[in-house]
Amino acid sequence: MPLQVRDYSWQQTETAVFISVPLRGVCIRDADVFCTENYLKVNFAPFLFEVFLYAPIDDGNSKAKIGNDTIVFTLHKKEAVMWETLSVSGVDKEMMQKIREKSVLQAQEKAKEAIEAKAAARREDQKYALNVMMKIEEEERKKIEHMKENERIKATKELEAWKTHQRKAEEQKRIQREEKLHQQEKQIEEQRKKLKHKSLTGNSTARNTATKGRKSENIFSEKLKEDSIPAPRSVGSIKINFTPRAFPTALRESQVLEEEEWLHKQAEARRAMNTDIPELRDLKEEEKNPEWLKDKGNKLFATENYLAAINAYNLAIRLNNKIPLLYLNRAACHLKLKNLHKAIEDSSKAYRIMKLHLRLIHPTKLYKMTLRRFGI
Repeated sequence: MPLQVRDYSWQQTETAVFISVPLRGVCIRDADVFCTENYLKVNFAPFLFEVFLYAPIDDGNSKAKIGNDTIVFTLHKKEAVMWETLSVSGVDKEMMQKIREKSVLQAQEKAKEAIEAKAAARREDQKYALNVMMKIEEEERKKIEHMKENERIKATKELEAWKTHQRKAEEQKRIQREEKLHQQEKQIEEQRKKLKHKSLTGNSTARNTATKGRKSENIFSEKLKEDSIPAPRSVGSIKINFTPRAFPTALRESQVLEEEEWLHKQAEARRAMNTDIPELRDLKEEEKNPEWLKDKGNKLFATENYLAAINAYNLAIRLNNKIPLLYLNRAACHLKLKNLHKAIEDSSKAYRIMKLHLRLIHPTKLYKMTLRRFGI
């Protein structure tokens, strides 16, 4: 049971009350001070000091100083009057308990109000900080938009200046071409006039020297032929259209009959396969090409969609099962999906097809194909 402290002293003024409570060995860490408007308690084991105040005080501005085995309270009165006593007289135990409970409830309400006020202040601070950040971001956005607009205007001006320069350069070139053509036409006209004048002069000279021998006449005719050489032809351009080919080599380096036979066989096989494969009925003509399906599978493999890539390679193999690269690509997909047995099976098929191709190709033809492949 705690020991009640009775030997305390107190003083007052019209606005404040000073209470001195002696407690041996008291310290801030172990002392429990509880103060409300009408109740003051100090719990320092094994000592207990409590007083039911005569009048209400301002507990928010009141202070307690702990040190030197003493606690000194400075309590500010709500009304500036002199108290008759420090504590209320004639208080029984039931009244004391009610005052204690009321004081606890008041303290809890004040603590709750303080927490709510603190939370409201924190929300206001967050709201203010958010508004400030939004303003800063808005200013940054406007600044960036302004910079972009300036860059766009600058780029537009530079583009317009470049277009103007190009137009002027093209106009200058056109004028130069026209002047050059005009000069060429003048030169041709002058040459024609000279030739006409020479021909007239030659005819008159021929009439005057008709009595001369055959030798002089032949010399004059040879000179006339040399002088009557026509002017050079004007510059022009010739358009050349090349025949499209399905093979990368030039026509002069290929065997046309073998290539046409190969293309015919491929088309027949493709048509035969298209009639047997129901998946190809809804596809376009270009999508029924094994090469197109191989490229589609490569793109799907690059995006790590291995199952879709396997489907593309499967359809391409059904169209043409003689392309070893289809088996190799499908083996790579199975390897990514940890289907090791299928990867080994596809790799073996590709190896067998490539080995068969190498056996069927003539050594001289293989040598030429290798040189052509490396651009030699």
